[in-house]
Amino acid sequence: MAALLRRHSLILLGLVLISAVAWSVSAQTPSRGHGAEARDMELVGHDDLQGRTAYQPTIHRQSGRVIAYVGHHGGKARNPLTGVDEDNGTSIVDVTDPARPRYLVHIPGAVGGPEQGGAQMARVCDRQGKTYLLRTFGNSVPNSGDEVWDVTDPAKPQKASTVVTGLTSTHKNWWECDTGIAYLVAGDLAKADPLQVGPSGWRTGRMTKIYDLSDPTKPVFIRDFGLAGQEPGSTGPVTIAQGAHGPIVSGNRVYFAYGTSADGALQIVDRQKLLTGPKEPTPANLNSPEVSRL
Repeated sequence: MAALLRRHSLILLGLVLISAVAWSVSAQTPSRGHGAEARDMELVGHDDLQGRTAYQPTIHRQSGRVIAYVGHHGGKARNPLTGVDEDNGTSIVDVTDPARPRYLVHIPGAVGGPEQGGAQMARVCDRQGKTYLLRTFGNSVPNSGDEVWDVTDPAKPQKASTVVTGLTSTHKNWWECDTGIAYLVAGDLAKADPLQVGPSGWRTGRMTKIYDLSDPTKPVFIRDFGLAGQEPGSTGPVTIAQGAHGPIVSGNRVYFAYGTSADGALQIVDRQKLLTGPKEPTPANLNSPEVSRL
């Protein structure tokens, strides 16, 4: 009986020791919170982007490398590479080895808060043997616009051109890398409520400015485009006052999204008619390239 009790005591002691060791190990292991839910994918690498908020990332293959161009909301953070506080703009990160991303450079953006300044949008194309970044400069601050940077050497970006400036609103652009045609979501309202139009006369928060950027150093304006009822000189209720959100091009179709959160529309447009038809923003000219609307 005594031998049996001793054996049970030793077993109990062993279990206590095992539990103590397991608790000690778990206490020393850094907490990972609830973890990330994933299916058919796993986290490979991470870069903190100097602590800046991120909005639109574009991944581009160039010269045998994979480079991430990340647009940021407005704000300001210290750049450890320069030791200077910089307004959030565009982060350029070498992600060729995804497990070891390497932060290359930060291009400062416009002064302003999260939804006012920064450089939220980024598109990248190869043109004439070079690589170019098309980005917004500012979101809803006065004198916002769009600009092009030569990022052939992604660690040493050089400004190539200012496409448009003097805007009070920018958003999701589209750039055709094969043709160089760029669709820039833009607005210049002086005030949305009550409505006060800006220099262009457009009555919507955003319409689309179309440019030929086949030579990114020499932007060529093609036309302004929006929904009939938004154009300069129109009267009555504004058709989707908030305006364009972003276009996508596929073949001979351009898909324009209008509005945010509610009361929006999807307009499907004949690309060829849009680019070659009459440019004056009259109701007839704005309706002419439309194929359908949802």
